[in-house]
Amino acid sequence: MNGILLETIGWVGSAILVVSLLQTELFRLRVINLVGCLILIGYNAVLGVWPMVGLNIVLAIINVWYLWRFSRERHDAALYEVIEVGGDDDYLRHVLRVHETDIRRYNPQFVHDPFAPQDAYLVLLGNETVGVVLVRDEGQGTAQVTLDYVTPRYRDRSPGEFVFGPQGPFTGEGYSRVRTPAGMVGPYYERLGFRLEGDHYVRELRP
Repeated sequence: MNGILLETIGWVGSAILVVSLLQTELFRLRVINLVGCLILIGYNAVLGVWPMVGLNIVLAIINVWYLWRFSRERHDAALYEVIEVGGDDDYLRHVLRVHETDIRRYNPQFVHDPFAPQDAYLVLLGNETVGVVLVRDEGQGTAQVTLDYVTPRYRDRSPGEFVFGPQGPFTGEGYSRVRTPAGMVGPYYERLGFRLEGDHYVRELRP
């Protein structure tokens, strides 16, 4: 193999590993890191640098294991807990304050009023808060979502499905319809069974 081409492949593999470490979403990090490891396995095998081949094989196996576990856990409702809190709850306000910049990035129209009539839900994975959903009652069984936020590490898992799904809390609250806020950046609702109506997404909770 051409020496310059081989060296370029090595640099590309190293660059991909660096890029993977800059990712905030865990699934994307693992996928990109796996690609980098595979490239470096081939690169170091050609050069005969077997310790580096072994290292990258181990890293690749670790990435594959995490990706497999991710695929199993992504839609496992047993791992997630949805807790209802008051709109003026201190911990809720803390979460909103800590993630304020990221919240505004994806929900530019959101303004939190702790004294407004609303239902607030925290999505927990173990002892970590991974999502926040705020809704207000629009009447006639419609829950108007004012905020649907997921922390960067878990954005690729869409934990909102455990709030909006059939086992979520909305049906028990008497809601038959969920309507999302307008202007959300990167909406994911279509894969949860929502349909687009104008600049909002809507989902019927009961037939």
